Amino acid sequence: MSGPLRPGPSIWRRAASVVLAAGRPLRGPTDPSAPAAGFRLLLLRRSPSQSFLPQAHVFPGGVLDAADSSADWRRLFEPHHGPPRFGLSPASPPRAAFPAPPGDGPDATGSDSAALPDDVALRICAIREAFEEAGVLLLRARGAPPPPVPAPGQGPEPCCALAPLPDLDAWRARVRSDARHFLHLCAHLDCTPDIWALHDWSAWLTPFWRPGGSRFDTAFFLCCLREPPAACPDMAEVVDCQWLSPSEATESFLSEEIWLAPPQFYEIRRLENFASLSDLHKFCLDHASEGRERWLPIMLLTTDGTLHLLPGDELYLEDSDHLENNLSTEKKIEDIMKEGKKFHRVVIHDRHLYSVHVTIQPKCKHVYPKTYVARKSQM
Repeated sequence: MSGPLRPGPSIWRRAASVVLAAGRPLRGPTDPSAPAAGFRLLLLRRSPSQSFLPQAHVFPGGVLDAADSSADWRRLFEPHHGPPRFGLSPASPPRAAFPAPPGDGPDATGSDSAALPDDVALRICAIREAFEEAGVLLLRARGAPPPPVPAPGQGPEPCCALAPLPDLDAWRARVRSDARHFLHLCAHLDCTPDIWALHDWSAWLTPFWRPGGSRFDTAFFLCCLREPPAACPDMAEVVDCQWLSPSEATESFLSEEIWLAPPQFYEIRRLENFASLSDLHKFCLDHASEGRERWLPIMLLTTDGTLHLLPGDELYLEDSDHLENNLSTEKKIEDIMKEGKKFHRVVIHDRHLYSVHVTIQPKCKHVYPKTYVARKSQM
């Protein structure tokens, strides 16, 4: 390593995202396009006017706002759920990670001792953004207790989103202009954000690409829903939305119908490990105490593409020089792949052709995607 990380504020802005996984609708005629036991994911297409990932298909999410950690939320959660964690399972112990979260970087709690804990505020942020961008209300009635953990042998019960608001556009405009209005909306509906339905999944740091580019430290949560709620793009940040199974999302990406950034592609391939919504939800409940891994991809530029190296890969270097620099080589992707054996990487052949190579064992009892090589006919 080249030495300790440089002091000073974080170069990443705090953010949160929620992966919404929904089962098949419980009403109406059978949809032959949906797998019998499968699930679908909500993907939003970002506006072409957005400076970060324009026109990409992403999960709902956005930047953490000071209002998400405001002590004013305590009055809404109490007396049904007491502080500081309001019934959430105990926080998972911190794990060594590169780069370590800087102590003087932006933080959800800041210097306010009454502010909400970091993982509570990030959940509220993800829920607020799902409402702002897609009109989905992941709320729970104030008097309702968190759902109990199912007994052994019993299937877990995913939650349901609230019905769409009749005055959706007016409330979204208020919340978009000032995130504090999301608390006002919850109070108006006598609900709290359903923080208990959001499970730790992963965390991604935006890698260096060019000087001055936007970079985020994004916590990914996963939320299982019994059926897909009505989703309506705000036509400001996002201009379209659709529910796709992991396999459908992969095929839509390869056929250039949608575009996915590498983290979203990786997560979609990871979700291919689960055959049903029940399996996915049970996995989240069983691994609630494990926390999430936090990754900074390191980019290796080759003569014919790019490799996004992830922790555990034999070429991954925990070196502070790579916070604002890329690796490069005069070799081709094929040559790099022939030389190695210990892989944890996403290979970018071109804009709509990615491969995932994983030969290492997952940490934290999580699950990594299976190796996925793009078909030669597509290359």
